[in-house]
Amino acid sequence: MGKIAIYRYAALMFMVVQIVVTLFTISALFGGTVTPIGNTALAMLVYILPLLIIANLVMAAIWAIRRKWIITCIPLVTILMCVPYIGTMYQISFSNHDDVKNGLKISTYNVAAFGHETSGFMAQDILAEMKRQKVDVCCLQEYSENSNGERSTSASYQSYFPYKAMGRSDMAIFSRYPITASKAISFGQTNNSAMWADISVKGKKVRVFNVHMETTGFNRTLHVVAKQAMKGNHVEDNKIVKAIYDNYTLGMVVRAGQAELVASEMSQCKGIPRVICGDFNDVPYSYTYNTLLGDMVDGFKECGSGWMSTYRGSKSVRIDYIFHDEGLEGVNYYTTPLTYSDHLPVFMQLKL
Repeated sequence: MGKIAIYRYAALMFMVVQIVVTLFTISALFGGTVTPIGNTALAMLVYILPLLIIANLVMAAIWAIRRKWIITCIPLVTILMCVPYIGTMYQISFSNHDDVKNGLKISTYNVAAFGHETSGFMAQDILAEMKRQKVDVCCLQEYSENSNGERSTSASYQSYFPYKAMGRSDMAIFSRYPITASKAISFGQTNNSAMWADISVKGKKVRVFNVHMETTGFNRTLHVVAKQAMKGNHVEDNKIVKAIYDNYTLGMVVRAGQAELVASEMSQCKGIPRVICGDFNDVPYSYTYNTLLGDMVDGFKECGSGWMSTYRGSKSVRIDYIFHDEGLEGVNYYTTPLTYSDHLPVFMQLKL
């Protein structure tokens, strides 16, 4: 009798866990469709969605081992609902990714101020990579103008990209095609901003948006904790967790406002194909991602291949993106392993 009671209790606990995991997973899938302002708990679920998918896989295996076939369908159906999200991180592609004639190749790269080095070597090596990849339009975030006694960064880049548009001092768009108009988009009292430039590509105009959204503050929090530890000051674990959580939620709220501002600017662009790229500092399916994506196409989901991660830190995530209007067609989407920043450059080939 005791064994039966324990068995039933364990079965009940497994069922409760399954219900909780399923509800959390479905909530996470919709967490990025509501503003994090006033909904931070729901918005935060998006960040643990990969863990929830793994939890559903584990539960499916447990139910299958116990031969509870009907209940096994619950985590399996939940995982199927996550397929669109999984597609934002991993793609299987069988298409030929050769460069096309009369196309437009765009790159976005957070260059982290070229490492604040003064020789100019890092900036020149990044330029050499853009040449190797035959980039037509290069969007840089955390751009830094450097002069080492010879030519400035801007002047040396214009030897390959003869046209340039500046947003704020930390953002630039370089182009091999004429730039006919541009505009800086201020985010107020912050180090982040956005901009756009109209580029005339063989008689066809394309508006390219370059954005750099608010950071999560995760690394900054850990840096402060490490400094306190070096001074011999003890920081309680619960205070660290609270600081990280507060930074994440604050970052989500700030990015939400920035994304809405950029989306409003994009909606005013009528009759011109649009491309938006940059460092979103947010994961796929987040409110920032969905707001900036709108009715556009995620280039990686269209023509990417394999696992896509653009952040070189301890978190293997995709936070740098290139989206485009449906009137354009993506041919290729990839990164290269440059080590000059905590980000990787993203490249996309477009057919016009």
